Amino acid sequence: MPESLNLSNLQPAQERKDRKRVGRGLGSGKGRYSGRGLKGQKARSGSKKMRAGFEGGQMPLHMRVGKARGSTSKDAMPIGPFMTYSQPINLAALEDRFEAGAKVTPEALKEAGLIKKLSVDVKILGNGELKKALDVTAHRFSKTAAEKIEAAGGTVTWLKPPQEQKKKRTKKAKPAAPAAASGDAAEETPAEAPAEAEGEE
Repeated sequence: MPESLNLSNLQPAQERKDRKRVGRGLGSGKGRYSGRGLKGQKARSGSKKMRAGFEGGQMPLHMRVGKARGSTSKDAMPIGPFMTYSQPINLAALEDRFEAGAKVTPEALKEAGLIKKLSVDVKILGNGELKKALDVTAHRFSKTAAEKIEAAGGTVTWLKPPQEQKKKRTKKAKPAAPAAASGDAAEETPAEAPAEAEGEE
């Protein structure tokens, strides 16, 4: 039988450890530098709270690599000053959600649950077939979508003027430099002179 529990045989469930007391002399094992090593960044307070991507003060990677134009560059929306993002709606969605002869506007699209915001432009894309005549009003249309809507007997109303595609610049061929007449004559004269002299003889 186990010994009865009394004050003489009480023991802790696990071995007790003394708390760490730093800076209490060399004999404590954690004196002088208090476990921080010698001088440097990691010996200072707050060294364990560096932000993600911090590289010790050198130029970080996201600033060293090249920057590409796109929806997240400083000159593009929704982050930059120019609007490059629009809410896309395919013709297949219009075919499913609207009856023939209906007027499709951004407000109607929001009521139908096809878009979330009225503050963002709506662009109609040509994916899918449209067999109903719909009066569609949107900020932008793809060329295919506009053709399919009109082919089905509907109408297309632009809330923003259609964008004209910029023509690609082509380099003009440089004209060939004209040969110097005086130089050619000078080159031909010495060659012809001996022939004439031989004929005379």
